Amino acid sequence: MKTVKILAIMEKGPDGLYSVYSDDHFGNSYFGGFGDSVSKAKADFVVSIREAISEQTQAGYSVPKIEDVVVTYKYDLPSFFNCFDFINVSKFAEFAGVNESKMRAYKSGVSYPGEKTTARILKAIQHIGSEFLSVSL
Repeated sequence: MKTVKILAIMEKGPDGLYSVYSDDHFGNSYFGGFGDSVSKAKADFVVSIREAISEQTQAGYSVPKIEDVVVTYKYDLPSFFNCFDFINVSKFAEFAGVNESKMRAYKSGVSYPGEKTTARILKAIQHIGSEFLSVSL
């Protein structure tokens, strides 16, 4: 079977827990995950995909194997900084051209950036990613 792509939305809830969900599904089986960290929510999400594959296979439907599933995560900023906790928020704010105290508020989920600021942050993240891709050791 060909590769199946799933878009997963990762968010930090008001209770401090992380959730991941998707509008994608296999038959009547949807995916979701929860945890007190992004990594735990992701692991729970993968379990739900495995369960959906099992349920739909048992029901006689053709579904992909887990190795054919590719999940792309879309993060809110608190989830992004939890997942990539090695990023120094102060240095990142300076690099992205965002006020440091505002960036800390975005990281914690106390406030949320507007469209222009979000675009600036995403551009900085993508720039860092392209820099990493060009590294050779």
